[in-house]
Amino acid sequence: MRHLIIYAHPNENSLNNRLLQTVIESLEKDHHDIQIRDLNKIGFNPVFSLEDMQGQFAGKIADDIKTEQDYISWAEQITFIYPIWWTGMPAIIKGYIDRVFSYGFAYRYDQGVQKGLLKGKKAVIINTHGKSHEEYERMGMDKALTLTSDNGIFLYSGFEIIQHFFFDKADKASPGEVDIWKEQIRNTYSQPVFNL
Repeated sequence: MRHLIIYAHPNENSLNNRLLQTVIESLEKDHHDIQIRDLNKIGFNPVFSLEDMQGQFAGKIADDIKTEQDYISWAEQITFIYPIWWTGMPAIIKGYIDRVFSYGFAYRYDQGVQKGLLKGKKAVIINTHGKSHEEYERMGMDKALTLTSDNGIFLYSGFEIIQHFFFDKADKASPGEVDIWKEQIRNTYSQPVFNL
């Protein structure tokens, strides 16, 4: 199957990068066709400009946005890998969503009713964060993250979310904990839905 990975972390030695490698290995094992968009490495511009906005209204999009939309159109399955910083997405992935998930590509309104245009695509989201699950639950941040990302972006655009991982206390994770997370990722990609 055609699998796109959208990755956002600037440090090649990060835990996020190790999780990325686990995803790649899992997909390669089952002979998926894989494309990786490392947003920091490609120097993606996350700033949603007035020119972008005017272009969307006129039905014209910048070349760099068109490139990313072509990758998404190509993909049957998409994995998003990024850390949670300041209880949200890093700026580069938020800017990617702002610019690439544009009106007429990711969603539109038909007679006032919102319609996700990326239906039929499956998504896995892999996040790391420093706080514990218990702290996030106590603050209501677990529900807030699910509401703003899953409901507000991915489901809104039509994705079917297969799995959303929140790996907690990631800055203090032991090698054993990381091994468990990697195994959870491998198990996710071995599901029949990824090997049709």
